Amino acid sequence: MIRYILLTILQFIFLIILQTLILNNIQFSGYINPYLYILFILWLPLKTPKFLLLFLAFCLGLVVDIFSNTIGMHTAATVFLAFSRPYILQILEPREGYEVNQSPNIQNFGLKWFTAYAAMLTFLHHIFLFYIEVFRFTDFFSTFIRVIFSWIFTMILIIIAQHFKYNAEEVI
Repeated sequence: MIRYILLTILQFIFLIILQTLILNNIQFSGYINPYLYILFILWLPLKTPKFLLLFLAFCLGLVVDIFSNTIGMHTAATVFLAFSRPYILQILEPREGYEVNQSPNIQNFGLKWFTAYAAMLTFLHHIFLFYIEVFRFTDFFSTFIRVIFSWIFTMILIIIAQHFKYNAEEVI
């Protein structure tokens, strides 16, 4: 249990550092902004209590906001992601249900399930984040194009990170 908590804390720190120092500086003509830090919420065990899920999402978003100087946008989007997660898991639940401490990943559920899970939650996060950032509907279509391009790029990074995590867990 202590090993799992330490690994979770290290994941939190690593994803924050990666997001704030590297990924926040990647912007391809203003249309692609990868947000890989949401993997922390996506990788939490399936039966994580809702209050803990929302609290961790709040902390994650707040830390990203502090380092990105975005005044609550990431906090709101990440809490919305955590709020939506149980509903998406309910939609994708296999016939035999979930095990208690099972984590959502490719190894446990397969590429198709994980991609659907990550794609839905990432899309919800991105659409919430980008429309909060713009905060008007006059730029609806240009914002939606930003959402789509950033979502696709983030999904590619999520699948790559999933494979790296699996290989790192085999070493540890």
